[in-house]
Amino acid sequence: MLLVIIIVVLLVAFYFYGIRNHDYWKKKGVPYEEPMFLFGSNIKHVMDGVSVSERFSHLYRSYPHEKYVGFYEGSDPALLLRDPEMIKRVLQDDFKSFHYRGFHPDRDNVEPLMRNLFFADGDIWKLLRQKMTPMFSSGKLKAMFALIAERAERLTVIAEELARTRDEVDVRDLAARYTTDVIGAVGFGIESEALNAENSEVRKLSKRIFAVTKRDLLVSLVKRMFPALSTSLNFVPPEIERTTTSLATQCMAQRKYKPSGRNDFIDLLLELRQKEVIVGDSLSETNADGSPARVELKVDDSLIAAQVFVLFAAGYETSSHVSSFLMHTLAYHPEKQARCQREIDEVLKANDGKLSYDGLKEMKYLEMCLKEAMRLLPSPGFLARRNVTKYTFPETNVTIDENVLIMISIDALHKDEQYFERPSEFWPERFADSGSKFEKDLYMPFGAGPRACIGERLGVLQSIAAVASILSKFTLSPSKSTVEKPTIDKNSIIAQNILGGLPLSLKHRNKID
Repeated sequence: MLLVIIIVVLLVAFYFYGIRNHDYWKKKGVPYEEPMFLFGSNIKHVMDGVSVSERFSHLYRSYPHEKYVGFYEGSDPALLLRDPEMIKRVLQDDFKSFHYRGFHPDRDNVEPLMRNLFFADGDIWKLLRQKMTPMFSSGKLKAMFALIAERAERLTVIAEELARTRDEVDVRDLAARYTTDVIGAVGFGIESEALNAENSEVRKLSKRIFAVTKRDLLVSLVKRMFPALSTSLNFVPPEIERTTTSLATQCMAQRKYKPSGRNDFIDLLLELRQKEVIVGDSLSETNADGSPARVELKVDDSLIAAQVFVLFAAGYETSSHVSSFLMHTLAYHPEKQARCQREIDEVLKANDGKLSYDGLKEMKYLEMCLKEAMRLLPSPGFLARRNVTKYTFPETNVTIDENVLIMISIDALHKDEQYFERPSEFWPERFADSGSKFEKDLYMPFGAGPRACIGERLGVLQSIAAVASILSKFTLSPSKSTVEKPTIDKNSIIAQNILGGLPLSLKHRNKID
């Protein structure tokens, strides 16, 4: 009898543990998605067979008349924002209250490779940001453009070889190999040979970072559900950590741990390593007089490896994603593709047939097409933030406690007909007015506010260079395996990975134009 009582008590205790805090949004009068026992909304996308980005896009569309929607990460309350003014407050106006990105369930135990510019929070993020931003200035990009142009030329050579022997070419794979080559050259001064060698170490690293395995999915779920009990588990798989650390060490050793004068990414990191610490104003700590406290960040090989990791991850995925998806989309819009080709031909003719930094700036319509491709399928389909203090939204008088996860569905905003006319259409002309309000406040393929991607200009530059090079030589059209609306891998976590690649037919323009 005593045993039965104990079992009943334990079951009751487990039940209340599994639903603890699930009345948080109800008490506040906030519309919310009904949580599941123990898991909240954490496995909703798994049950629905969709990616994380698609899951939040669906949640956005399910509440068309609400400014916000509550949901639960296990037992922790989270909030999806739908209202543009509230989104602007979180990302820009009240950034100091929302500067945490929110990917670390346990702020006191951040794994080594997650201490990078994308994932880092608080003072680590701020100090890294202020030191790494100069790497992506206009002057730096112009100086490194020759390396990008060289890889773009190599891209067309490989494309010609493939087009001669195949009826269709996977432009997703081709763009990924090109992007890996560019990052290797401009970031680390290495020849990755990814365009020619499928099994190069750098190419394998790039592919593995976004190849989400069952292990990755399970670790992500466990760390979000039980952060205090899973500190020994790392989001980043061991093989990625080993390869990235080895790559960073090799790059630094080749330069004898001193800047080489190339002024690339590794040189910048080596300069920081020589100084040993980064010093700056704190985001949250203050002195007695209210001024920001001075804080320090030790620069060691582990911190450098973390920045190498994020450059490959962010640079590889975003640029290869958008350039390949743009080529795929233009294949279904031959009249817009032809307009791009006419523009490219005119610019190349004026520049002796060569790609140039200033020449790419003149390809206005191609850039509009690129922006439209990023609107239709943004690589990261959502943004995440956490509030660092208790906060009241002025528009609603809803008050949330510290550390509530805030989600913003970029994918859903980009396809909301309230903000984008004919949202399902590929209509590059919508970007003819670059100063329009929707582009400034609602169009966010690279994020927005102080935490917007610092590599945006590099990503756009190398993407336009790739597409311009291909379109100067080839006309693209759907092939036998092409699907107009690509399928997103349901295992995608941050980036929206496309299943099955993007096969297209590449016809040399000299033969058909």
